[in-house]
Amino acid sequence: MKKLVASILPLLLTVNLFAQRNGVNDIDRENFFRFGAKAGVNINKISGESYKDGFNFNYQVGAFAQFNFSKRFGLQPEINFAQSSTTFSNDQTDIYDDLFRDGSQKTATLNYLEVPVLLNINVGQSKHVKFQIGPAFGGLLSQKIDSLKSGGSLYKNSDWSAIGGLWIQLPVINFGARYKLGLSNVNDIDNQEKWKSQAIQFFVGVTF
Repeated sequence: MKKLVASILPLLLTVNLFAQRNGVNDIDRENFFRFGAKAGVNINKISGESYKDGFNFNYQVGAFAQFNFSKRFGLQPEINFAQSSTTFSNDQTDIYDDLFRDGSQKTATLNYLEVPVLLNINVGQSKHVKFQIGPAFGGLLSQKIDSLKSGGSLYKNSDWSAIGGLWIQLPVINFGARYKLGLSNVNDIDNQEKWKSQAIQFFVGVTF
């Protein structure tokens, strides 16, 4: 994870310095409206006493629109399909241990339809590098939990989160990285534990 972040940061600085050195040109001029698609990795975890520590690698795909209101600010709504997964702890003191059958296969796979609405803030003179921040709503499409005794639901149907990250907007290609922090307690069993999600996302896409 640290190697991924360390490799992306120099690239962001290089793009920004190159744009500043060459000044604002035709490539830097943006239309009021643009749209596109992107896909990438969703590195997620759910925190709580019942879960093993560590992140899990999954995927995300989606589409977005950009409304560039000024030279500095814009708005970017998105619709994304994001998959996440997690593993329950095998600790014998786990208060939810009676929910599962015997065995170590206690994993959960969750599929969400996420709708972020992000504020784009251009960094420096160039419009290639954008700082993004804003809320996101996630609607749970499906949940699959291995070794569950019954077919009941363990997770709530909605999850609000906050997103912050960087977006690199080249003439056609876009790529970037984000951190998503869950604000909702997604535990749908009781109030004994608070389960909250978080994710690190890397993506690449095209803009039209």
